[in-house]
Amino acid sequence: MNLPNLLTILRILLIPVFINLLIYGYHGWALVAFLSAGLTDSLDGLIARMADQRTKLGTYLDPMADKLLLTASFLTLAILQVIPIWGAVIVVSRDIILILGALLLHLTQTHQEIAPTFLGKSTTAVQLAYVTLVLLVTVFQRSTLNLFPFLVATVALTVVSGLHYIYRGIRHLNSEHA
Repeated sequence: MNLPNLLTILRILLIPVFINLLIYGYHGWALVAFLSAGLTDSLDGLIARMADQRTKLGTYLDPMADKLLLTASFLTLAILQVIPIWGAVIVVSRDIILILGALLLHLTQTHQEIAPTFLGKSTTAVQLAYVTLVLLVTVFQRSTLNLFPFLVATVALTVVSGLHYIYRGIRHLNSEHA
């Protein structure tokens, strides 16, 4: 187990801490936990590349940690009525659809390197930025209504990237069985 993978595991372990802090109204500390998780995300990738410590485990664990953190964030914020539930439903649904698509490829024994695209990475970055802004606004006890245009942009990018991944998967599936 190398340092990048340990940092990724730490990010996963910060998720229940983050959720509990939000639920109990410790928004400032929740923001600290969320930013700490983001820092571990940046560090694990940087260390893995610079120290040539990329592992097969890390290629699966890192995006899974991102998805878990974002899913937990959107669901918790929606349940606490900080963000609209429809935004959380769309973000979480996209990830569930992508996971089911990857499972389908596996079950049909279709080999495809599931690599993140620029659009997918951009979506993750925008979702992380949106959650960070929501947490900042919440810490300063302001209304999240001012963030509505950013929510719409985040959801739109989420849908577009989801459709792009689906298109890639279907195209690959059809080329495998042609």
